[in-house]
This record gives sequence, structure tokens and C-alpha cells, in this order.
Amino acid sequence: MTLTLPNPDSPLKIGTRGSPLALAQAYETRQRLGSAFDLPDDAFEIVVIKTTGDNRAMIDADRPLKEIGNKGLFTKEIEEAMLRGAIDIAVHSTKDMPVKQPEGLVLDTFLPREDVRDAFISPKLNSIHDLPQGAVVGTSSLRRRAQLLNRRPDLEVVEFRGNVQTRLKKLADGVADCTFLAMAGIRRLNMEDVPATAIAPEQMLPAIAQGTIGIERRNDDSRAAGMLEAIHDTETGQRLVAERALLAALDGSCETPIAGLAEIQGDTLRLRGEVLRPDGSEAISEDISGTIADAAEMGRKMAESLLRKAGPGFFDWRN
Repeated sequence: MTLTLPNPDSPLKIGTRGSPLALAQAYETRQRLGSAFDLPDDAFEIVVIKTTGDNRAMIDADRPLKEIGNKGLFTKEIEEAMLRGAIDIAVHSTKDMPVKQPEGLVLDTFLPREDVRDAFISPKLNSIHDLPQGAVVGTSSLRRRAQLLNRRPDLEVVEFRGNVQTRLKKLADGVADCTFLAMAGIRRLNMEDVPATAIAPEQMLPAIAQGTIGIERRNDDSRAAGMLEAIHDTETGQRLVAERALLAALDGSCETPIAGLAEIQGDTLRLRGEVLRPDGSEAISEDISGTIADAAEMGRKMAESLLRKAGPGFFDWRN
């Protein structure tokens, strides 16, 4: 099939949130599509869409995500725009994406994965182990909160919302002694001046799909499907099959502290997973390996095992 490629008079519309990181991801998508089909930048139009999760008042008030909604916080308005034809594709941080897409949409394109690790951010300290007793840590992630309290129950964890720049300003204002970001975001924004120390997955297992850009489209849009196929990274997709199967079977949401990471070496896929009580009082982890073809089944089986070990009430929220 011959694709009808976009052009400056009829550009492909790329939907995205308006944060610096979201825009950087949209620009990377545009660059990869332009290179793949030898198209100029103006054959694409970046369409910025404000989502519920971008509400400035909620960010400034540091309202926990679990009080506002679920993972759809950062996607709902973008997906609605795509369903009504206002945009052609949508660029997301995959870790913000629900495991099920709205009817009529599909998420099956992933760009090459960036650094999966979390980053410890502090102008004076290099790791969680350097924090003094009772130090104040800022994060909006329930996963990071639970992992931190599991390792250091003496810490005081406060809500810390906003994009990379907002969080760094709060840190500079003394709201907390340190915070955490994804290394992928720091790298994509070329923020070499950020006082970041990467944390090995063995010390802090990252969020499922961390470091990946996912591109969503309408399932009946053959042009978008054909173009996106040219920039899809197969290995990243294979890793996310396992991770998102794990998340789906655990019924992951913004109220559930879950971590997971799949890695591929040759024909072998290694999957690590962790679930934690929200207060950090208990963590259960597993580490399995299998064939790439069994990625989805590995994720489901790991979830069943973790849930069996956790028992009823494990994810109940406790302050």
C-alpha cells in the first residue's frame, strides 16, 4: 500500500501535553518520522492540549494524584481530541498510560527506550543513604513514596507535584531536602546542570514503562499506522508486553505502588516486579526469566504470584 504522506499544506497533527518534557518527546517523534520519510518539520503540526493533570492550581497545591483521578489524568483530553479528529497521533510518556485504551484507539508504537533509572536529586547529597534522620523528601509518586519508606521509615515524605522545572524550584525553595525524577526526562531535556545521581534498579525498581515514549493512534487510520510502523522499536515493544501485562493483571492505578522492569539479553527476557504496601511497611518482589515469546504470560503469572503472596487488603491506603 502506498502511503499518502503529510505535507506543509496538510500536516500530520501530533497531540501532546505542553510541559517541556512532553514537547521534547513530541519533537523527537516528529524528527524520527521526518527522517524515516524525508519530510520537513512543517509537514507536521504540534498540537498542545491541556489535560486535567496539568491544572496549575492542583500542582501548586500539591494535591495527590490519587485525589484527582487515575492514570487518565494526563491522557483523557488528548484522546478525546484524537477521537474527534482534531489530531492524528498522540505522544505520551508510556508510564502515564492506562493499560486499556478507549474504544477506537490503539497504543502499539514505542520509540527506543531511554535510561530506565530513577534519579536522586539534591544540591548537597548523593543518595538516600546520605539523608539525615527525619529528612524531608518530596515526591508525587506512590511507588517512590512506598519504596523510600520501606528502606528509610524515618523519612518524612511530602507531596511534590509538577514538571521537572517546577519540582526543581520547590527543591531550591527548601520545601524538601531532596526529590526524585526519572533519568530519562533529565536526559531528554539535556539538563546536565541538574544535581542528579542515578539509582540502580536493584536499589529502586523503576515504574513500569519508565523511560519509554508511546504513540497512540486511531485503529482505523491506516496512514498513521503505516508511518508509525517505520519508527517503532521492536525490543522496547517486547519489553513493554511483559511490563504492561504485569501492570494489567495487578490492576495498576495511581493508588497502587507497583514497580517493574523487563530486560532482554539475546533470546531471554528477564522480568522483575515489586508491589509494596502504600505505607512502605512491606515489599514483595519477584525476578523471573523466560523467552521473549512468553513475555505476556510471564507478566500475568508474576502478577498472580505477587497477589497471592500479598493477600487481601495489601494495597489499602494508610496515612
